[in-house]
Amino acid sequence: MAQSEGGGNKKPQEAQPHLVKEQLPGVQYCINSPPPWPEAMALGFQHYILTLGMTVLIPTMIVPQMGGGNAEKAKMIQSLLFVSGLSTLLQSWFGTRLPAVVVGSYTYIIPTISIVQASRYSAYTDPYERFTQTIRGIQGALIVSACFQMVIGFFGFWRNATRFLSPLSVVPYVTFTGLGLYRLGFPMLAECVEIGLPALIVMVFISQYLNRYTCTKRPIYDRFAVLFSIASVWLFAQILTSSTIYNHKPESTQTSCRTDHAGLISSSPWVYFPYPFQWGSPTFNAREAFAMIAASLVSLFESTGTFYAAARYGSATPVPPFVISRGTGWVGVATFLNGMFGSVTGSTASVENAGLLALTRVGSRRVIQISAGFMIFFSIFGKFGALFASVPLPIIAALYCVFFGYVSSAGLGFLQFCNLNSFRTKFVLGLSFFLGISIPQYFAEYYHLKHESTSPRWLNDMVTVFCMSHTTVAALVAFILDLTLSREDDASSNDSGLQWWEKFTLYNADVRNDEFYALPCSLNELFPAI
Repeated sequence: MAQSEGGGNKKPQEAQPHLVKEQLPGVQYCINSPPPWPEAMALGFQHYILTLGMTVLIPTMIVPQMGGGNAEKAKMIQSLLFVSGLSTLLQSWFGTRLPAVVVGSYTYIIPTISIVQASRYSAYTDPYERFTQTIRGIQGALIVSACFQMVIGFFGFWRNATRFLSPLSVVPYVTFTGLGLYRLGFPMLAECVEIGLPALIVMVFISQYLNRYTCTKRPIYDRFAVLFSIASVWLFAQILTSSTIYNHKPESTQTSCRTDHAGLISSSPWVYFPYPFQWGSPTFNAREAFAMIAASLVSLFESTGTFYAAARYGSATPVPPFVISRGTGWVGVATFLNGMFGSVTGSTASVENAGLLALTRVGSRRVIQISAGFMIFFSIFGKFGALFASVPLPIIAALYCVFFGYVSSAGLGFLQFCNLNSFRTKFVLGLSFFLGISIPQYFAEYYHLKHESTSPRWLNDMVTVFCMSHTTVAALVAFILDLTLSREDDASSNDSGLQWWEKFTLYNADVRNDEFYALPCSLNELFPAI
Protein backbone atom coordinates (compact mmCIF):
# COMPACT_ATOMS: atom_id res chain seq x y z
CA MET A 1 0.00 0.00 0.00
CA ALA A 2 1.43 3.36 -1.03
CA GLN A 3 1.85 5.87 1.79
CA SER A 4 0.92 9.55 1.77
CA GLU A 5 3.27 12.37 2.72
CA GLY A 6 1.91 12.32 6.22
CA GLY A 7 2.81 8.68 6.58
CA GLY A 8 -0.77 7.35 6.67
CA ASN A 9 -2.27 4.86 4.28
CA LYS A 10 -4.16 6.41 1.37
CA LYS A 11 -7.43 4.65 0.57
CA PRO A 12 -8.39 4.23 -3.08
CA GLN A 13 -11.19 6.55 -4.12
CA GLU A 14 -14.47 4.72 -4.38
CA ALA A 15 -16.22 4.97 -7.74
CA GLN A 16 -19.48 6.86 -7.66
CA PRO A 17 -22.49 6.39 -9.94
CA HIS A 18 -23.16 9.14 -12.44
CA LEU A 19 -25.56 11.81 -11.32
CA VAL A 20 -28.99 12.29 -12.86
CA LYS A 21 -29.10 15.27 -15.25
CA GLU A 22 -32.36 17.00 -16.08
CA GLN A 23 -30.59 18.89 -18.87
CA LEU A 24 -27.87 17.26 -20.95
CA PRO A 25 -24.43 18.68 -20.08
CA GLY A 26 -21.70 19.18 -22.66
CA VAL A 27 -23.86 21.12 -25.15
CA GLN A 28 -21.80 24.15 -26.14
CA TYR A 29 -24.61 26.20 -27.65
CA CYS A 30 -28.10 25.52 -26.30
CA ILE A 31 -31.38 26.73 -27.78
CA ASN A 32 -31.01 30.43 -26.94
CA SER A 33 -27.21 30.75 -27.29
CA PRO A 34 -26.31 31.00 -31.00
CA PRO A 35 -22.74 30.45 -32.21
CA PRO A 36 -20.88 33.18 -34.16
CA TRP A 37 -22.44 33.93 -37.54
CA PRO A 38 -19.79 32.24 -39.76
CA GLU A 39 -20.01 29.06 -37.71
CA ALA A 40 -23.80 29.26 -37.58
CA MET A 41 -23.96 29.55 -41.38
CA ALA A 42 -21.79 26.45 -41.86
CA LEU A 43 -23.80 24.49 -39.30
CA GLY A 44 -27.05 25.58 -40.93
CA PHE A 45 -25.76 24.43 -44.31
CA GLN A 46 -25.01 21.02 -42.78
CA HIS A 47 -28.61 20.72 -41.63
CA TYR A 48 -29.78 21.74 -45.10
CA ILE A 49 -27.62 19.07 -46.76
CA LEU A 50 -29.06 16.46 -44.42
CA THR A 51 -32.65 17.35 -45.31
CA LEU A 52 -31.96 16.59 -48.96
CA GLY A 53 -31.92 12.84 -48.30
CA MET A 54 -35.63 12.47 -47.55
CA THR A 55 -36.53 15.39 -49.86
CA VAL A 56 -34.97 13.61 -52.84
CA LEU A 57 -35.78 10.02 -51.87
CA ILE A 58 -39.57 10.32 -51.68
CA PRO A 59 -40.19 12.06 -55.06
CA THR A 60 -37.63 9.72 -56.67
CA MET A 61 -39.71 6.74 -55.51
CA ILE A 62 -43.18 8.14 -56.27
CA VAL A 63 -43.02 10.48 -59.28
CA PRO A 64 -42.02 7.85 -61.91
CA GLN A 65 -44.96 5.67 -60.80
CA MET A 66 -47.27 8.66 -61.35
CA GLY A 67 -46.13 9.10 -64.95
CA GLY A 68 -43.87 12.08 -64.28
CA GLY A 69 -40.39 12.57 -65.71
CA ASN A 70 -37.26 14.31 -64.49
CA ALA A 71 -38.81 17.76 -64.95
CA GLU A 72 -41.79 16.89 -62.73
CA LYS A 73 -39.50 15.23 -60.19
CA ALA A 74 -37.31 18.34 -60.02
CA LYS A 75 -40.31 20.61 -59.45
CA MET A 76 -41.66 18.22 -56.81
CA ILE A 77 -38.33 18.28 -54.96
CA GLN A 78 -38.23 22.07 -55.12
CA SER A 79 -41.80 22.34 -53.82
CA LEU A 80 -41.14 19.91 -50.98
CA LEU A 81 -37.93 21.72 -50.06
CA PHE A 82 -39.68 25.10 -50.12
CA VAL A 83 -42.46 23.89 -47.82
CA SER A 84 -39.90 22.26 -45.50
CA GLY A 85 -38.04 25.54 -45.13
CA LEU A 86 -41.21 27.52 -44.52
CA SER A 87 -42.53 24.93 -42.05
CA THR A 88 -39.24 24.83 -40.16
CA LEU A 89 -39.39 28.60 -39.66
CA LEU A 90 -42.99 28.39 -38.45
CA GLN A 91 -42.10 25.56 -36.06
CA SER A 92 -39.15 27.50 -34.62
CA TRP A 93 -41.21 30.69 -34.21
CA PHE A 94 -44.64 29.48 -33.12
CA GLY A 95 -44.43 25.71 -32.58
CA THR A 96 -42.25 23.97 -30.02
CA ARG A 97 -39.49 26.56 -30.60
CA LEU A 98 -37.02 23.66 -30.44
CA PRO A 99 -34.14 23.26 -32.92
CA ALA A 100 -36.27 20.84 -34.94
CA VAL A 101 -36.34 20.68 -38.73
CA VAL A 102 -39.59 19.79 -40.51
CA VAL A 103 -39.22 17.60 -43.62
CA GLY A 104 -41.23 15.26 -45.80
CA SER A 105 -42.34 12.09 -44.03
CA TYR A 106 -41.61 8.55 -45.18
CA THR A 107 -44.71 7.41 -43.25
CA TYR A 108 -47.04 8.61 -46.00
CA ILE A 109 -45.51 6.30 -48.62
CA ILE A 110 -48.09 3.48 -48.32
CA PRO A 111 -51.28 5.55 -48.72
CA THR A 112 -49.60 7.66 -51.41
CA ILE A 113 -48.69 4.60 -53.46
CA SER A 114 -52.26 3.33 -53.08
CA ILE A 115 -53.52 6.58 -54.62
CA VAL A 116 -50.95 6.31 -57.41
CA GLN A 117 -52.08 2.74 -58.19
CA ALA A 118 -55.81 3.53 -58.00
CA SER A 119 -57.73 2.12 -60.95
CA ARG A 120 -59.38 5.45 -61.83
CA TYR A 121 -56.01 6.88 -62.90
CA SER A 122 -55.07 3.97 -65.16
CA ALA A 123 -57.50 5.24 -67.83
CA TYR A 124 -55.22 8.21 -68.57
CA THR A 125 -52.87 7.28 -71.43
CA ASP A 126 -50.93 10.53 -71.49
CA PRO A 127 -48.21 10.30 -68.77
CA TYR A 128 -48.32 14.00 -67.88
CA GLU A 129 -52.12 14.02 -67.59
CA ARG A 130 -51.95 10.93 -65.37
CA PHE A 131 -49.33 12.67 -63.25
CA THR A 132 -51.42 15.81 -62.74
CA GLN A 133 -54.60 13.88 -61.96
CA THR A 134 -52.76 11.67 -59.48
CA ILE A 135 -51.05 14.52 -57.66
CA ARG A 136 -54.39 16.31 -57.32
CA GLY A 137 -55.79 13.21 -55.61
CA ILE A 138 -52.79 13.11 -53.26
CA GLN A 139 -53.26 16.81 -52.51
CA GLY A 140 -56.87 16.27 -51.45
CA ALA A 141 -56.00 13.41 -49.10
CA LEU A 142 -53.12 15.40 -47.58
CA ILE A 143 -55.35 18.42 -46.92
CA VAL A 144 -57.94 16.30 -45.11
CA SER A 145 -55.30 14.52 -43.01
CA ALA A 146 -53.68 17.87 -42.18
CA CYS A 147 -56.97 19.20 -40.84
CA PHE A 148 -57.23 16.15 -38.58
CA GLN A 149 -53.64 16.72 -37.41
CA MET A 150 -54.25 20.39 -36.65
CA VAL A 151 -57.40 19.59 -34.64
CA ILE A 152 -55.55 16.97 -32.58
CA GLY A 153 -52.71 19.40 -31.87
CA PHE A 154 -54.27 22.84 -31.51
CA PHE A 155 -57.37 21.72 -29.60
CA GLY A 156 -55.27 19.99 -26.93
CA PHE A 157 -56.16 16.35 -27.56
CA TRP A 158 -52.49 15.43 -27.97
CA ARG A 159 -51.63 17.41 -24.83
CA ASN A 160 -54.12 15.37 -22.81
CA ALA A 161 -52.60 12.12 -24.11
CA THR A 162 -48.91 12.98 -23.59
CA ARG A 163 -49.62 14.24 -20.08
CA PHE A 164 -49.83 10.61 -18.94
CA LEU A 165 -46.35 9.73 -20.18
CA SER A 166 -43.56 8.93 -17.75
CA PRO A 167 -39.80 8.47 -18.29
CA LEU A 168 -40.41 4.72 -18.45
CA SER A 169 -42.86 5.00 -21.37
CA VAL A 170 -40.75 7.70 -23.05
CA VAL A 171 -37.71 5.37 -23.26
CA PRO A 172 -39.09 3.00 -25.98
CA TYR A 173 -40.99 5.92 -27.52
CA VAL A 174 -37.89 7.97 -28.34
CA THR A 175 -35.60 4.97 -28.83
CA PHE A 176 -37.75 3.56 -31.62
CA THR A 177 -38.09 6.99 -33.20
CA GLY A 178 -34.50 6.35 -34.30
CA LEU A 179 -34.36 2.55 -34.46
CA GLY A 180 -37.60 2.31 -36.43
CA LEU A 181 -35.92 3.91 -39.46
CA TYR A 182 -33.26 1.20 -39.76
CA ARG A 183 -34.41 0.32 -43.29
CA LEU A 184 -33.24 3.77 -44.42
CA GLY A 185 -29.77 3.13 -43.01
CA PHE A 186 -27.54 0.23 -44.02
CA PRO A 187 -30.03 -1.37 -46.48
CA MET A 188 -30.04 1.87 -48.50
CA LEU A 189 -26.28 2.25 -48.01
CA ALA A 190 -25.73 -1.24 -49.45
CA GLU A 191 -27.44 -0.30 -52.72
CA CYS A 192 -24.00 1.07 -53.65
CA VAL A 193 -21.66 -0.35 -51.04
CA GLU A 194 -18.48 0.93 -52.74
CA ILE A 195 -19.40 4.52 -51.86
CA GLY A 196 -21.81 3.95 -48.97
CA LEU A 197 -19.44 1.97 -46.76
CA PRO A 198 -16.51 4.40 -47.24
CA ALA A 199 -18.88 7.24 -46.35
CA LEU A 200 -19.78 5.53 -43.08
CA ILE A 201 -16.14 4.79 -42.25
CA VAL A 202 -15.02 8.33 -43.09
CA MET A 203 -17.87 9.82 -41.07
CA VAL A 204 -17.03 7.77 -37.97
CA PHE A 205 -13.29 8.44 -38.30
CA ILE A 206 -13.61 12.21 -38.76
CA SER A 207 -16.21 12.70 -36.03
CA GLN A 208 -14.77 10.39 -33.37
CA TYR A 209 -11.07 9.67 -34.01
CA LEU A 210 -9.47 12.47 -36.04
CA ASN A 211 -9.35 14.89 -33.10
CA ARG A 212 -7.01 12.46 -31.32
CA TYR A 213 -4.32 13.07 -33.93
CA THR A 214 -4.76 16.81 -34.42
CA CYS A 215 -4.53 19.79 -32.11
CA THR A 216 -7.19 22.43 -32.72
CA LYS A 217 -8.50 25.05 -30.30
CA ARG A 218 -12.06 24.65 -31.59
CA PRO A 219 -13.98 21.41 -32.30
CA ILE A 220 -13.74 21.60 -36.08
CA TYR A 221 -13.62 18.03 -37.33
CA ASP A 222 -16.42 16.54 -35.25
CA ARG A 223 -18.61 19.63 -35.61
CA PHE A 224 -18.31 19.74 -39.42
CA ALA A 225 -17.88 16.01 -40.03
CA VAL A 226 -20.92 15.97 -42.35
CA LEU A 227 -19.38 18.48 -44.76
CA PHE A 228 -15.97 16.78 -44.73
CA SER A 229 -17.47 13.31 -45.23
CA ILE A 230 -19.86 14.23 -48.03
CA ALA A 231 -17.24 16.28 -49.89
CA SER A 232 -14.59 13.56 -49.80
CA VAL A 233 -16.83 10.60 -50.66
CA TRP A 234 -18.76 12.59 -53.28
CA LEU A 235 -15.44 13.32 -54.98
CA PHE A 236 -14.60 9.61 -54.82
CA ALA A 237 -18.00 8.78 -56.36
CA GLN A 238 -17.33 11.31 -59.13
CA ILE A 239 -14.01 9.60 -59.89
CA LEU A 240 -15.75 6.22 -60.10
CA THR A 241 -18.41 7.69 -62.40
CA SER A 242 -15.82 9.31 -64.67
CA SER A 243 -13.86 6.06 -64.90
CA THR A 244 -16.82 4.49 -66.81
CA ILE A 245 -16.93 1.41 -64.56
CA TYR A 246 -20.70 1.82 -64.23
CA ASN A 247 -21.43 2.13 -67.96
CA HIS A 248 -22.51 -1.47 -68.38
CA LYS A 249 -23.99 -2.01 -64.92
CA PRO A 250 -27.74 -2.58 -64.30
CA GLU A 251 -29.96 0.49 -64.24
CA SER A 252 -30.56 0.22 -60.48
CA THR A 253 -26.81 0.24 -59.82
CA GLN A 254 -26.27 3.28 -62.00
CA THR A 255 -29.10 5.14 -60.28
CA SER A 256 -27.62 4.49 -56.84
CA CYS A 257 -23.92 4.95 -57.64
CA ARG A 258 -23.49 7.45 -60.45
CA THR A 259 -23.27 11.16 -59.69
CA ASP A 260 -24.74 12.15 -63.07
CA HIS A 261 -27.76 9.84 -63.19
CA ALA A 262 -30.30 11.75 -61.09
CA GLY A 263 -31.26 14.04 -63.99
CA LEU A 264 -31.95 16.93 -61.61
CA ILE A 265 -29.40 19.49 -62.78
CA SER A 266 -30.48 19.40 -66.42
CA SER A 267 -34.20 19.28 -65.54
CA SER A 268 -34.29 22.01 -62.90
CA PRO A 269 -35.07 25.57 -64.01
CA TRP A 270 -32.71 28.34 -63.01
CA VAL A 271 -35.43 30.16 -61.10
CA TYR A 272 -38.72 28.59 -60.01
CA PHE A 273 -41.22 29.89 -57.48
CA PRO A 274 -43.41 27.09 -56.07
CA TYR A 275 -46.99 28.26 -55.66
CA PRO A 276 -50.21 26.77 -54.29
CA PHE A 277 -52.26 24.44 -56.52
CA GLN A 278 -49.65 24.54 -59.29
CA TRP A 279 -50.93 21.18 -60.59
CA GLY A 280 -54.61 22.16 -60.44
CA SER A 281 -57.41 21.98 -57.88
CA PRO A 282 -57.22 19.04 -55.45
CA THR A 283 -59.69 16.17 -55.70
CA PHE A 284 -61.09 14.33 -52.70
CA ASN A 285 -61.83 10.69 -52.04
CA ALA A 286 -63.10 9.63 -48.60
CA ARG A 287 -61.43 6.22 -48.51
CA GLU A 288 -58.04 7.59 -49.51
CA ALA A 289 -58.41 10.39 -46.95
CA PHE A 290 -58.97 7.84 -44.14
CA ALA A 291 -55.76 6.01 -45.07
CA MET A 292 -53.86 9.31 -45.13
CA ILE A 293 -55.30 10.24 -41.71
CA ALA A 294 -53.78 7.04 -40.30
CA ALA A 295 -50.41 8.15 -41.68
CA SER A 296 -50.81 11.60 -40.12
CA LEU A 297 -51.51 10.00 -36.73
CA VAL A 298 -48.31 7.97 -37.02
CA SER A 299 -46.51 11.18 -37.98
CA LEU A 300 -47.71 12.72 -34.70
CA PHE A 301 -46.14 9.85 -32.77
CA GLU A 302 -42.84 10.12 -34.63
CA SER A 303 -42.70 13.92 -34.40
CA THR A 304 -43.28 13.78 -30.65
CA GLY A 305 -40.38 11.35 -30.21
CA THR A 306 -38.17 13.68 -32.24
CA PHE A 307 -39.21 16.67 -30.10
CA TYR A 308 -38.09 14.86 -26.95
CA ALA A 309 -34.72 14.07 -28.57
CA ALA A 310 -34.27 17.64 -29.86
CA ALA A 311 -35.03 19.05 -26.40
CA ARG A 312 -32.48 16.71 -24.85
CA TYR A 313 -29.75 17.58 -27.35
CA GLY A 314 -30.62 21.28 -27.13
CA SER A 315 -30.00 21.06 -23.35
CA ALA A 316 -33.59 22.08 -22.62
CA THR A 317 -35.98 20.75 -20.02
CA PRO A 318 -38.29 17.88 -21.06
CA VAL A 319 -40.95 19.26 -23.39
CA PRO A 320 -44.22 20.11 -21.56
CA PRO A 321 -47.33 18.43 -23.04
CA PHE A 322 -48.80 21.81 -23.98
CA VAL A 323 -45.73 22.63 -26.09
CA ILE A 324 -45.77 19.19 -27.74
CA SER A 325 -49.41 19.63 -28.68
CA ARG A 326 -48.70 23.09 -30.07
CA GLY A 327 -45.79 21.72 -32.09
CA THR A 328 -47.76 18.83 -33.56
CA GLY A 329 -50.46 21.30 -34.57
CA TRP A 330 -47.84 23.18 -36.59
CA VAL A 331 -46.67 19.89 -38.11
CA GLY A 332 -50.29 19.65 -39.32
CA VAL A 333 -49.95 23.11 -40.83
CA ALA A 334 -46.83 21.87 -42.63
CA THR A 335 -48.77 18.92 -44.07
CA PHE A 336 -51.53 21.32 -45.13
CA LEU A 337 -48.93 23.42 -46.98
CA ASN A 338 -47.63 20.27 -48.67
CA GLY A 339 -51.18 19.56 -49.82
CA MET A 340 -51.55 23.10 -51.16
CA PHE A 341 -48.21 23.22 -52.95
CA GLY A 342 -48.65 19.79 -54.47
CA SER A 343 -45.89 17.97 -52.63
CA VAL A 344 -46.13 14.22 -52.74
CA THR A 345 -46.05 13.54 -48.99
CA GLY A 346 -46.93 14.97 -45.58
CA SER A 347 -44.55 16.40 -42.99
CA THR A 348 -42.84 15.30 -39.80
CA ALA A 349 -40.05 16.46 -37.51
CA SER A 350 -36.72 15.30 -38.93
CA VAL A 351 -35.08 12.49 -36.94
CA GLU A 352 -31.74 12.79 -38.72
CA ASN A 353 -31.44 16.50 -37.99
CA ALA A 354 -32.11 15.86 -34.30
CA GLY A 355 -29.20 13.41 -34.40
CA LEU A 356 -26.98 16.06 -35.97
CA LEU A 357 -27.58 18.24 -32.90
CA ALA A 358 -25.89 15.54 -30.84
CA LEU A 359 -22.89 15.22 -33.15
CA THR A 360 -22.20 18.96 -33.30
CA ARG A 361 -23.27 19.63 -29.69
CA VAL A 362 -24.97 22.75 -31.02
CA GLY A 363 -28.69 22.95 -30.25
CA SER A 364 -29.13 26.56 -31.29
CA ARG A 365 -32.47 27.63 -32.71
CA ARG A 366 -30.72 30.19 -34.93
CA VAL A 367 -28.78 27.43 -36.72
CA ILE A 368 -32.03 25.68 -37.63
CA GLN A 369 -33.56 28.92 -38.88
CA ILE A 370 -30.50 29.48 -41.08
CA SER A 371 -30.94 25.98 -42.50
CA ALA A 372 -34.55 26.89 -43.31
CA GLY A 373 -33.25 29.91 -45.20
CA PHE A 374 -30.98 27.65 -47.25
CA MET A 375 -33.95 25.38 -48.05
CA ILE A 376 -36.05 28.26 -49.33
CA PHE A 377 -33.17 29.82 -51.29
CA PHE A 378 -32.13 26.62 -53.06
CA SER A 379 -35.73 25.64 -53.76
CA ILE A 380 -36.18 28.85 -55.73
CA PHE A 381 -32.80 28.82 -57.50
CA GLY A 382 -33.16 25.30 -58.79
CA LYS A 383 -29.88 24.75 -60.62
CA PHE A 384 -27.84 25.44 -57.50
CA GLY A 385 -30.12 23.32 -55.33
CA ALA A 386 -30.05 20.46 -57.83
CA LEU A 387 -26.24 20.35 -57.61
CA PHE A 388 -26.39 19.42 -53.92
CA ALA A 389 -29.48 17.27 -54.37
CA SER A 390 -27.54 15.05 -56.78
CA VAL A 391 -25.45 13.59 -53.92
CA PRO A 392 -25.90 9.78 -54.24
CA LEU A 393 -28.38 8.53 -51.65
CA PRO A 394 -26.06 5.79 -50.27
CA ILE A 395 -23.80 8.58 -48.97
CA ILE A 396 -26.75 10.15 -47.13
CA ALA A 397 -27.77 6.71 -45.85
CA ALA A 398 -24.31 6.34 -44.28
CA LEU A 399 -24.97 9.53 -42.31
CA TYR A 400 -28.37 8.18 -41.27
CA CYS A 401 -26.66 5.23 -39.58
CA VAL A 402 -24.97 7.68 -37.22
CA PHE A 403 -27.80 10.13 -36.64
CA PHE A 404 -30.64 7.64 -36.16
CA GLY A 405 -28.41 5.96 -33.59
CA TYR A 406 -27.95 9.25 -31.75
CA VAL A 407 -31.72 9.73 -31.48
CA SER A 408 -32.13 6.17 -30.18
CA SER A 409 -29.54 6.86 -27.49
CA ALA A 410 -31.48 9.98 -26.47
CA GLY A 411 -34.37 7.68 -25.60
CA LEU A 412 -32.11 5.37 -23.62
CA GLY A 413 -30.92 8.40 -21.67
CA PHE A 414 -34.31 8.59 -19.92
CA LEU A 415 -33.48 5.30 -18.21
CA GLN A 416 -31.50 7.30 -15.64
CA PHE A 417 -34.80 8.43 -14.13
CA CYS A 418 -36.17 4.87 -13.80
CA ASN A 419 -35.43 2.09 -11.33
CA LEU A 420 -33.73 -0.54 -13.46
CA ASN A 421 -33.66 -2.97 -10.52
CA SER A 422 -37.46 -3.22 -10.61
CA PHE A 423 -38.84 -6.31 -12.34
CA ARG A 424 -41.90 -4.31 -13.32
CA THR A 425 -39.65 -1.81 -15.14
CA LYS A 426 -37.84 -4.63 -16.89
CA PHE A 427 -41.14 -6.16 -18.02
CA VAL A 428 -42.45 -2.90 -19.51
CA LEU A 429 -39.19 -2.19 -21.30
CA GLY A 430 -38.64 -5.73 -22.54
CA LEU A 431 -42.14 -6.30 -23.91
CA SER A 432 -42.42 -2.87 -25.54
CA PHE A 433 -39.01 -3.25 -27.20
CA PHE A 434 -39.75 -6.74 -28.46
CA LEU A 435 -43.26 -6.01 -29.76
CA GLY A 436 -42.00 -2.74 -31.24
CA ILE A 437 -39.79 -4.85 -33.49
CA SER A 438 -41.89 -7.98 -33.91
CA ILE A 439 -45.36 -6.61 -34.77
CA PRO A 440 -44.17 -4.26 -37.56
CA GLN A 441 -42.05 -7.07 -38.96
CA TYR A 442 -45.14 -9.31 -39.20
CA PHE A 443 -47.14 -6.67 -41.04
CA ALA A 444 -44.22 -5.88 -43.32
CA GLU A 445 -43.84 -9.52 -44.39
CA TYR A 446 -47.27 -11.12 -44.27
CA TYR A 447 -50.14 -8.66 -43.98
CA HIS A 448 -50.59 -7.75 -47.64
CA LEU A 449 -50.09 -11.33 -48.77
CA LYS A 450 -52.80 -12.69 -46.49
CA HIS A 451 -55.42 -9.96 -46.40
CA GLU A 452 -55.21 -7.78 -49.49
CA SER A 453 -57.84 -9.73 -51.44
CA THR A 454 -60.32 -10.08 -48.57
CA SER A 455 -60.77 -6.48 -47.40
CA PRO A 456 -60.82 -3.00 -48.95
CA ARG A 457 -57.40 -1.62 -49.79
CA TRP A 458 -57.97 1.62 -47.90
CA LEU A 459 -58.68 -0.36 -44.72
CA ASN A 460 -55.55 -2.45 -45.31
CA ASP A 461 -53.57 0.76 -45.67
CA MET A 462 -54.90 2.19 -42.41
CA VAL A 463 -54.00 -0.92 -40.42
CA THR A 464 -50.67 -1.42 -42.19
CA VAL A 465 -49.47 2.17 -41.78
CA PHE A 466 -50.32 2.11 -38.10
CA CYS A 467 -48.93 -1.33 -37.28
CA MET A 468 -45.79 -1.05 -39.42
CA SER A 469 -44.61 1.95 -37.41
CA HIS A 470 -42.07 0.73 -34.84
CA THR A 471 -42.41 4.00 -32.94
CA THR A 472 -46.20 3.82 -32.70
CA VAL A 473 -46.32 0.18 -31.61
CA ALA A 474 -43.53 0.49 -29.03
CA ALA A 475 -44.94 3.74 -27.65
CA LEU A 476 -48.48 2.38 -27.30
CA VAL A 477 -47.37 -0.88 -25.66
CA ALA A 478 -45.15 0.97 -23.19
CA PHE A 479 -47.83 3.59 -22.50
CA ILE A 480 -50.57 1.02 -21.76
CA LEU A 481 -48.32 -1.16 -19.60
CA ASP A 482 -46.92 1.79 -17.71
CA LEU A 483 -50.37 3.27 -17.14
CA THR A 484 -51.82 0.00 -15.82
CA LEU A 485 -48.82 -1.42 -13.91
CA SER A 486 -46.76 1.52 -12.65
CA ARG A 487 -49.39 3.77 -11.11
CA GLU A 488 -50.58 1.53 -8.25
CA ASP A 489 -48.67 3.19 -5.40
CA ASP A 490 -45.91 5.67 -4.70
CA ALA A 491 -43.20 3.03 -4.96
CA SER A 492 -44.21 1.89 -8.44
CA SER A 493 -44.64 5.50 -9.57
CA ASN A 494 -41.16 6.25 -8.34
CA ASP A 495 -39.80 3.21 -10.23
CA SER A 496 -41.11 4.64 -13.50
CA GLY A 497 -39.72 8.10 -12.73
CA LEU A 498 -43.21 9.60 -12.57
CA GLN A 499 -42.67 11.52 -9.35
CA TRP A 500 -39.70 13.33 -10.86
CA TRP A 501 -41.54 13.78 -14.20
CA GLU A 502 -44.72 15.34 -12.79
CA LYS A 503 -43.21 18.81 -12.50
CA PHE A 504 -42.75 18.87 -16.28
CA THR A 505 -46.36 17.99 -17.12
CA LEU A 506 -47.52 21.56 -16.46
CA TYR A 507 -45.93 24.43 -18.33
CA ASN A 508 -45.92 26.85 -15.38
CA ALA A 509 -44.50 24.30 -12.93
CA ASP A 510 -40.91 25.03 -14.02
CA VAL A 511 -39.66 28.59 -14.48
CA ARG A 512 -37.10 27.42 -17.06
CA ASN A 513 -39.83 26.59 -19.58
CA ASP A 514 -40.29 30.23 -20.53
CA GLU A 515 -36.62 30.42 -21.45
CA PHE A 516 -36.94 27.62 -23.99
CA TYR A 517 -40.57 27.48 -25.14
CA ALA A 518 -42.16 30.93 -24.73
CA LEU A 519 -43.65 32.39 -27.91
CA PRO A 520 -42.04 35.54 -29.36
CA CYS A 521 -43.51 39.05 -29.28
CA SER A 522 -45.43 38.39 -26.04
CA LEU A 523 -47.75 35.99 -27.84
CA ASN A 524 -47.92 33.92 -24.65
CA GLU A 525 -50.30 36.55 -23.31
CA LEU A 526 -52.70 35.93 -26.22
CA PHE A 527 -52.18 32.14 -26.19
CA PRO A 528 -51.50 31.30 -22.53
CA ALA A 529 -49.75 28.04 -21.74
CA ILE A 530 -51.60 25.34 -19.84
